[in-house]
Amino acid sequence: MALEIKIPSPGESITEVELASWFVEDGALVAKNQEIGEIESEKATLPLIAVESGQLKILVQEGETVEVGVVVASIDTSVEVSDVPAEKPADTPAETPPEKTTAPAQQTRVKVTPVAKQMMDTEGLSVEDILEGLRKISAGDVKQVIQNRSTPSLPQKGGASSREEERKKVSQLRKKISERLVAVKNETAMLTTFNEADMSSIMDIRKKYQEQFVEKYGIKLGFMSFFTKAVSEALRQIPAVNSYLDGEEVVSPKYCDIGIAVQTDKGLMVPVIKNAESMSLAELEQQIADLATRARKARLGIEEMSGGTFTISNGGIYGSMLSTPILNPPQSAILGMHNILERPVAINGKVEVRPMMYIALSYDHRVIDGKDSVGFLKTVKALLEEPVRLIFGEQAPEQFLLDI
Repeated sequence: MALEIKIPSPGESITEVELASWFVEDGALVAKNQEIGEIESEKATLPLIAVESGQLKILVQEGETVEVGVVVASIDTSVEVSDVPAEKPADTPAETPPEKTTAPAQQTRVKVTPVAKQMMDTEGLSVEDILEGLRKISAGDVKQVIQNRSTPSLPQKGGASSREEERKKVSQLRKKISERLVAVKNETAMLTTFNEADMSSIMDIRKKYQEQFVEKYGIKLGFMSFFTKAVSEALRQIPAVNSYLDGEEVVSPKYCDIGIAVQTDKGLMVPVIKNAESMSLAELEQQIADLATRARKARLGIEEMSGGTFTISNGGIYGSMLSTPILNPPQSAILGMHNILERPVAINGKVEVRPMMYIALSYDHRVIDGKDSVGFLKTVKALLEEPVRLIFGEQAPEQFLLDI
């Protein structure tokens, strides 16, 4: 019996996708629930799953654009599959292999597809000749090793200069990102305002309580949860920054769905934390880590990529000291985080060296006035420099104590 594998729908508005890659070869034996390929749309990347065990027949090649619902492969379930284990779930980390020993010992820890094994025997290659650390060797890996053996090494210093070029097709996701970025520049009145924050208090909290936090929650306490919490509180105080244009109306959500920009191999992804204003720092850290991990593995669903009332982008992890982040439509504002550097600052009339970060707010001036944008950034700065105020909102802790 042949079971058809059809292109699933990534979302209501998407009618076609690109078949990004096949993880197995045509004619390979596959196990039930094994990831056999992935598709890429303008919004997300989704896996293709083998619904039953059997022999795979590929009908559509990599790189082709196909409509949702089209049959791209089939599985012949009459072919018995007894020696092909199901793949691990995408979110399960691979086991770390032991140090390289002898070839026989290594082969017992590496799965080799039948096609790859035949090619290795033909070429006289052992497992160690392919690639250390792989749990499974495909025919593509073997082809790469054969090609590397026959390709001369790059010219040494003083040799002939290379004039080679590499070309690759622009993905559906990259096309959509490009369209949105150009639209933002052309259709909004975008401005950026800047401030700086003394990160001493947050760094002291992380240093003092990191071990206890990890012990209780199983995850490190980072900076992003503080920023997300501070932004959520600042948006509550200045709701205009949480607004967006919808035709001739300005919509101001009373909730904070915060998008966290994550750089991946396929481009910039912005998964969304829903109702961030109601979460604790620990809950935010867990959500951020989970979404970022799945974004880099291209395992986010449309629901997790949709919506968002405000976005945070952290260029500081790449060493950026200052930038003007671009809006994520239809949102009207985005906060840019940057590198933390020790700089001399004036504290009570004296010069001290403090860990400082420049923060930037890009906003659509059609929706947000300068007073609100500057006030929002000042509020975020105050909350970051005195994190205990995240508990008391607009009141200082002393005011809360004195009930004034």
